[in-house]
Amino acid sequence: MYRPEHGYEDDVTYASFAVSPPPPRRSRRSAVIAGAALAALILIPLAVDRIAAAHTESRTATAFQQGMRAPERPEVDVHGFPVLTQLASGTLRHVDITAHDLPADGSDRPLPVSRLDLDLHGLTKSDDDTEARARSAAATAFLSYPDLSNALGPEVSQGAGPGRIGAKVQLPFGDEVAVSATVSAASGNRITFGKFTVAGGALPSAGQTLLNRVFDQPIQLRNIPDGLHLCSVTTTATGLSAHFSGKSVTFHARDGSQGGASYGSA
Repeated sequence: MYRPEHGYEDDVTYASFAVSPPPPRRSRRSAVIAGAALAALILIPLAVDRIAAAHTESRTATAFQQGMRAPERPEVDVHGFPVLTQLASGTLRHVDITAHDLPADGSDRPLPVSRLDLDLHGLTKSDDDTEARARSAAATAFLSYPDLSNALGPEVSQGAGPGRIGAKVQLPFGDEVAVSATVSAASGNRITFGKFTVAGGALPSAGQTLLNRVFDQPIQLRNIPDGLHLCSVTTTATGLSAHFSGKSVTFHARDGSQGGASYGSA
């Protein structure tokens, strides 16, 4: 009787072809849970810190707006992480403030500040929350030519050459001359003018008197935080850029006519 030579060996069983069961999922699930817990430990404190930073920025903006009589709330940016630690210590390491259209009250030739950029370091507040003080600060104030023209009288624009302005001065009897003058910083946060040149030759005596009346008196910059000192003035295509620096620079949240704004903490 014929017997085929091929066939299943005795040691080969169906178990050899069985599919292996999947590995247990417990370790994978544990890893997911551990990852989620770690993410929560990171994200929750970060979110709480951002909330504290936003709250501090908002209260600082309101207090600055009232103290400086700004028509709109300034932009405030509190730098550094964590902010909560800075608040607990009572000192914010680095704060930037950008304010617009600060008025210039109390002057016969008011020159408003179109934009004020403040870079503050070591900002602390008083116990009653009505005053903030920066250990050191730098600032740049932009003064537009239209506002400068209103303060001086004649129409002012950028002059020919660095640090110079140009002005059209109306003389008696209807004549008009183009004048160029330098601008510079003086003590007491004042802007002075000098080194005049007149297009077309010398001025008549009446014109010289008018020129002196316009430019002899420095312009006092108002509504600048206490402790900031004018260092330099540069000319741009659209206005003057006044640069300040100072130590122990003080900001008042309110005065007798203001409400109850305060420089707050979270």
